[in-house]
Amino acid sequence: MIKITDLNLKMYKWPRSKPITNGLYTYTHNLLSIVVIETDDPNITGIGISGNLEVTPQVGKHMCDHFKKVLINLDPLDNEKIWREMWRPKLVGRRGISTRIISGIDIALWDIKAKIANMPLYKLLGGFTNMVDAYIAGGYYEEGKGLDELSEEMRENVSLGAKAVKIKVGALSINEDIERVKICREAIGPDVKLMVDANNAYKHYEAIEFARKAEKYDLFWFEEPVEPDDYIGQREITRSTSIPIAAGENEYTRYGFRDMINHRAVDILQPDALIMGGVTEFMKVVALAQANDLDIAPHGAQEIHIHLVTAISNGIILEYYRDTVNSMYGKIWENELEIKNGQVYAPDRPGIGLVPKWDKLEPYSIET
Repeated sequence: MIKITDLNLKMYKWPRSKPITNGLYTYTHNLLSIVVIETDDPNITGIGISGNLEVTPQVGKHMCDHFKKVLINLDPLDNEKIWREMWRPKLVGRRGISTRIISGIDIALWDIKAKIANMPLYKLLGGFTNMVDAYIAGGYYEEGKGLDELSEEMRENVSLGAKAVKIKVGALSINEDIERVKICREAIGPDVKLMVDANNAYKHYEAIEFARKAEKYDLFWFEEPVEPDDYIGQREITRSTSIPIAAGENEYTRYGFRDMINHRAVDILQPDALIMGGVTEFMKVVALAQANDLDIAPHGAQEIHIHLVTAISNGIILEYYRDTVNSMYGKIWENELEIKNGQVYAPDRPGIGLVPKWDKLEPYSIET
């Protein structure tokens, strides 16, 4: 039996070439938290990623050290047992930083499991397909970026092969953002999918107004219109518009998604395995969605979610970030994923296929 021998969290932070803003927040840096699980087999190491720990890197490190005591000498194949040992909702894991650390650990465990099975993770999880449509996420607010620059960004995304693009809304007045939507639709033409993402910026009645004015621009979805816990407000939006409502990137565990579904608050679920509990919990949300005939469009981290969205029958599209969002694009992982004719292919290497470029990352290491 293989055993876990060590667990470490490595955190990195580097400046963006230019700060970017969504509906409510401005981001000046990129962050990356890599979980590394060693085993007593020198050829088997698990690599995972945790959700954003920007404001609490010390807490993340302490949580990882806490979980190390739980994991040492356990069989990494026992992911259900380990998940339950970590998740103690009265004290640890119900939401927040601790669940993000659990997520990264669980992802690394599934990397180990797939490596031992000598197959890519998407095959181990179900292997529904080996490729999926992708959309380029961008359209942020930036200093000096007006309508012309936004339009050019969308045209460039399409020239890279994207058949779907996403922009941010919610930082300007509704009418100003509608003009941004109009410009983008004109730039990409009628056959490229266009999504908008408010990142929780609106009250429900504001989101209803935005949706009413945006419907004529044929949006593929309207993402996170209100705060994550406002299920009732989001349900009202969903009922009021023909635009599909997408949400879930800030939701935690199967229980949070159960509540979203039961409130009929969303059309498309967007779980983020780095945040909501890892691969183990992600697959339970997939089953809930399938039982309710809902689709999955995971949020963020294309390197992880390419495996999860291609493993399942109700995965519809992959979110993809390029160098306009991440200034270290191409310098973090070996064999970076690429969009080809609007699609991304799942890696065929055993495990998740993440091979960090440690030498490139080292100058940006966060000391805790």
